Amino acid sequence: MSSLNFKKAALVALLLFFPLFAGGCGEKKDDQQTEKPPATETTEPVPESLQPEPSPVVKAHPVTAKTRETYQWYCAQCHGIKGKGNGINAPHTAVPPRDHTKSTYLETRSDEQLFHVIKFGGLAGGRAPCMPSWGHTLDDNMIHSLVNYIRELCGCEYL
Repeated sequence: MSSLNFKKAALVALLLFFPLFAGGCGEKKDDQQTEKPPATETTEPVPESLQPEPSPVVKAHPVTAKTRETYQWYCAQCHGIKGKGNGINAPHTAVPPRDHTKSTYLETRSDEQLFHVIKFGGLAGGRAPCMPSWGHTLDDNMIHSLVNYIRELCGCEYL
């Protein structure tokens, strides 16, 4: 697929899927006022007994052009083209997307934790429910490679 055709296809997909993402993650706009939890309150993590078996990231999954293309296709809508958390859907989410270029947070997360959030979604990792699970769309090898790409973006390793 040529670069121009890919860009056109990406734009069409973005326009088709934008209402799904924006509608699912935005604030409720009806007349009924619902009480929001305080900003400091966090979602309870999934109990360990319900956590899936670990799938450690293997460094044998290099970052390739396909990895970058996959990031642009699935991740950039929220996290931005360069991973800065400023994607087109970012203003419409209840919780701002993570900035993948800042190591302050990412170096405190293991590769396994990043893998888990990408595969099972933000809520499964005790994070933002707007982060969808990609395990049904991406295979484990690609998710491993995306974790390595996020490590490249932040220029960090797990401490």
